[in-house]
Amino acid sequence: MPHIPVLLQEVIGILDPRPGGFVIDGTLGGGGHARELAKCVGQSGTLLGVDWDADAVRRAKETLGAPEIKRLVIVQGNYAELPAVLAKEKLQKADGLLLDLGLSSDQLAGSGRGFSFEGDEPLDMRYDTKSGNPSAAELLNRLRADELADIFSSYGEERNARRIAKAIVEARRKEKFLRVSQLASVIESAVPRHGKTHPATKVFMALRIFVNRELENLETILEKLPAVVRRGGKVAIITFHSLEDRIVKHRFQELAKTGRATLLTKKPITPTREEIFKNPRSRSAKLRAIVMQ
Repeated sequence: MPHIPVLLQEVIGILDPRPGGFVIDGTLGGGGHARELAKCVGQSGTLLGVDWDADAVRRAKETLGAPEIKRLVIVQGNYAELPAVLAKEKLQKADGLLLDLGLSSDQLAGSGRGFSFEGDEPLDMRYDTKSGNPSAAELLNRLRADELADIFSSYGEERNARRIAKAIVEARRKEKFLRVSQLASVIESAVPRHGKTHPATKVFMALRIFVNRELENLETILEKLPAVVRRGGKVAIITFHSLEDRIVKHRFQELAKTGRATLLTKKPITPTREEIFKNPRSRSAKLRAIVMQ
């Protein structure tokens, strides 16, 4: 399935990037949002694109740029470290920042790192394999059942966390977890499928979030927004599950109450029926935005 940027027109409408402006796409992914942002700021503007995934950065360098924009800076890095990236690249605070916290279709379809249970890739799940973080396989083969259950419950809101964790520990006594198919099979045996949703969905999400410290990174960048976006600049964040959305909602409200930002979305913007029909992966997306003060 080709990459389709989620809530694209809504993002452009919120950030309202102008010719000559400076915008940041902190989660390049498939580059769909970045391409449109580049068109908006034009030849006189600047786009900084950041992604932790080396493959996403490589693809962006191949596909983005002229004729849309002349000043294009693409960096492999964690969006939580944006202040340091700005300093290193000698860039000022931005007029707009976008964070799309969902996986791109490229990552799901063929990253070779096991983000999806639909293929049979190695159980890695790290955006940056050189980050030093343990892979998903390492965690599955090492952690106790109660530790695994806590990850599945806390990061994936999985109701059957304990049953799944117990099944994983029992299975690894016979064979170490190395491949996606092993984990998906054990989960499906422990919690049979009901309806269209695969029983491994929440476990895979939980492992990915935990391995990459996604919630911690999100909290870090939310604390650092004043160092990244200028006064009058806008921040738009797209989340895909309740844990992320809750963090963004509460931080935006806190910034608004203390006079450091104004809410642009009292309630999250969600995809239209037409968008969900064209791109089913967009169905859980929520967009929240603020303007910095």
